[in-house]
Amino acid sequence: MSIWGVLAINSITFGGLLFLLSAGFSLIFGLMRIPNLTHGSLFMLGGYIGASMVLTYNLPFWFAAVIAAAAMAAFGGLIERFLLRRLAGALQAQVLVTLGIAFIVADFCLMVWSGDPISVRTPSALVGGTRIAGLFFPTYRIAIIVIAVVVAAILWALLDRTRLGAMIRAGVDDPQMARVVGIRVSRLFTTVFCLGAALAGFGGLMGAPILTVYPGLDFDMLPLALVVVILGGVGSLLGSLVGSIVIGFIYNFGLVMVPELAYFVLFLPMVVVLVVRPQGLFGKQAP
Repeated sequence: MSIWGVLAINSITFGGLLFLLSAGFSLIFGLMRIPNLTHGSLFMLGGYIGASMVLTYNLPFWFAAVIAAAAMAAFGGLIERFLLRRLAGALQAQVLVTLGIAFIVADFCLMVWSGDPISVRTPSALVGGTRIAGLFFPTYRIAIIVIAVVVAAILWALLDRTRLGAMIRAGVDDPQMARVVGIRVSRLFTTVFCLGAALAGFGGLMGAPILTVYPGLDFDMLPLALVVVILGGVGSLLGSLVGSIVIGFIYNFGLVMVPELAYFVLFLPMVVVLVVRPQGLFGKQAP
C-alpha cells in the first residue's frame, strides 16, 4: 500500500476516535452551553482504567471497555449533578471548575499510573490485516471505523427516533421553551453528560492500542475535539462525524507533509469557519 493509502486509513481511524470523543462533547456543549474542559480527561482516565482492567486483572478487552465507559458515565454524572448544576448560568465559574477538574484528574493519573506510557495489546480477534479491494488494511483500525459508524447510527436513532431524543433536541434548540413545556432539562443535562462521558471513556480504551495512554493525552485530544465541534457545529451529530473525519485527515496529512506548520494547517479551517459561518457547517443559527 502506498504512503497515501496508509495516511488515509490512519486519518479515518483517528477521525473515528475523535468522533467518540467529540460527539458527546458537542451534545454537552450544545445542551449546557458550556465547553466541558474535563472531556479530554475523561478520555484519558477511561483509557487508564480500561488498560488496568486488561493488564492487571486480565479482563477481556471489550469487557474492560464497558467498565471504562460505565466508570466515566458515573464520574461525569457526579460532576454534573454536584458541581455544574450548582453553577447554572455562571459560565466563567463552570469553565474554571471543569478546567480545575481536568488538572486534578491529570495529577491523579500521574500519581496512580506514573508517567510511563501504557500500551494495550490489540484484541486477538482483530490482530493482523484484512484484504479489501486487493489491499491489506489493519483489522483493528477497520474495527474502529466500523464502531464509530455504528455509534453514529445508534446516536442518530436515539436523537431522531425516540422521545428522549426529541427532548434532547428541544433542549439543545431552546432550553427555556423546553422548560416551559414541562421537559426537565436538568435531567437531560445529567443524561447527556453521562452519555458523553461514557463515549469518551470507551474511546480512551479503543485508542490505547494505537495511541497508548500517557500523561498529557487529555490536553492533546481536547483541542482537537474543540476544533471538531466548532467546525461541525455545536449540538450537531452529523457535524461531529464530518468534522472528525475532516480533522483526522488534516491532522495526519499535515503532520507528514508540513510538520512545522501542522497546527497552523489544523486550526486554519476553524478560523475560516468562525469568520464565514460562526455556527459551524451543520450548526443552527442561534436565536
